Order: sequence, then C-alpha cells, then structure tokens
Amino acid sequence: MATATTLSQGEIAQLMQTIEMFEVIAQSQPLDYQSLEILKEAYAKLGQEEEVVRTSKRIAEAYVQLGQFSSAILEYESILQRHPEDEEVRAALREIEARAASLAAPGGTSTDTTFATDQAVAPPAAPTPAVTHTVPVEDGRSAMRKIFVDGRVIAPSDFDACWPVPDLAQTPPEPVPPFIHVLHEKGLVPVERSLKLLVDRARMAFLPLDRYDVDIDLTRRFPAALCRRWCILPFDTLGRCLLAATANPFNQQAVRELSALWPQRIQWYLATPADLLKYLRTAFR
Repeated sequence: MATATTLSQGEIAQLMQTIEMFEVIAQSQPLDYQSLEILKEAYAKLGQEEEVVRTSKRIAEAYVQLGQFSSAILEYESILQRHPEDEEVRAALREIEARAASLAAPGGTSTDTTFATDQAVAPPAAPTPAVTHTVPVEDGRSAMRKIFVDGRVIAPSDFDACWPVPDLAQTPPEPVPPFIHVLHEKGLVPVERSLKLLVDRARMAFLPLDRYDVDIDLTRRFPAALCRRWCILPFDTLGRCLLAATANPFNQQAVRELSALWPQRIQWYLATPADLLKYLRTAFR
C-alpha cells in the first residue's frame, strides 16, 4: 500500500480533496459509515494515524447508533490491536457489552440488524437470457411513484408523462435525462426539492460533483450504453471501492449491471442531473 512518502503530489492532492468532500458528507450524515470508511482509508494512505483512529471511532459509534453491536465491537477491536492502551475504546466496548447483555436478557429485544445503504455490495445476478424492452425492469419506478405521487408532490398523469421508459434493446445515443431532471425542465418540481426528498427517503448522501475531480478516464472504462441508459457515473475509486453517482437511488437494475462489472464494493451517491449529464457527455462523445 502506498504511503504519504511514496505518493505523488497529484495523488496527495486527490486524497486531500476526497477527505474534504467526505468530511462534509459525514458531518451532515454521521451514520453514513460507508463514507466514513472511505475517509478512514484516505487518512491511512496519507499516513495520518491519529485521524485514522478518530474516524474508526466515528464508524464504531455509527454502528452503535444503528444497533449493529457486533460490527461496532469489531471496529473498536481493530483500534485496540494497534493502540491497546486506548482507554476510551475499552470503555466503549464495556458499554456495548453491557447493552448487548441487557438486550439478551429475558424480555429484551435484539436490535443488531443488517443495515445496508450500499445496495451495490450484493453479488452480481446470475447471467440471464437477453431481454427486450417489453420485459419489466426494477428501475425504481415503484419507489419513485410512492414518493412523488403518493406523497402528493405531482399528479399520477404527470408522473407517467415524465418517467423515462427504458429500452434495453437499443443503445442510447445520449444520456437519458433522469426523472427528476424532466420534472424540473417541465416546471413541475425544482430539482433541489426532488433531491431533498430522495436524500430523506433513500438515506443516500448527496455529493456535489462540480466540486469533485471526476476521473473521466475511469468512467470510460464502463460501457457507454450502461452509463447513458441509467444516467449513472462511476467517477472515482478509493482502494477497491468504486464511487458512483446517480439521480435515482432506487434503480436496482443499474446496481446489478454495474455490480456485474465491478464485483468489489460500490459506494453510491446522489448527484444533480445536470452534473451527471455534463460528465457523461464529456466521457462518451
């Protein structure tokens, strides 16, 4: 693994930008342990051990808040392996053990659950026969309809008129504008309001791509048809983790297709449709 002494100035600058961006995300969403993991890895690459430990403690605290005590214990124990004298960690472990014991007692209720905002870590689906545009796909339509129609944001007729129907038999010549972009262009719902609704409902962090050094060469490693059809942007990597942006956090078909090409962890972020369209048009001209 590269260290701060072997990294180039460009690599150091990129890591510092990553840290700045994800610190903002983690402060606004302190339970987003996946963004904290990215932060921890960036600090580790820079050799900033104190920040690695601090971030590891934040990850463990997030796990505790989410009721994932076993994951919190593993995170704290990883700190003790390098810093066995850390009394703060030992005290936190004692508190977790006490809480876990009380929940395991008669009448207690276990809360150690599997909480996953990173939908793309699921293994790729088994190969299936080629599909046509008449086959329904899990593109997030149902979830988005509940938010925008059942939530009385727009009328059912407006939803049907604005929802992009995917055609899996054709390769889009241009990125397909996301649903919330169409709503904005038609004057139905400002994109800022749509993004706030999606952040609240999907629990997915928002990333301002216009402030990020998007790796266009990385984007071009993925099929243009995939990125254009679902308007998704693989924009960076950190270790073996792929960072990808979308304006539709419920699109399971996009998750599956990208996961089939990148079987390691994928971390998803919400981004403005304008940024997604801009970078996709730059990558695939």
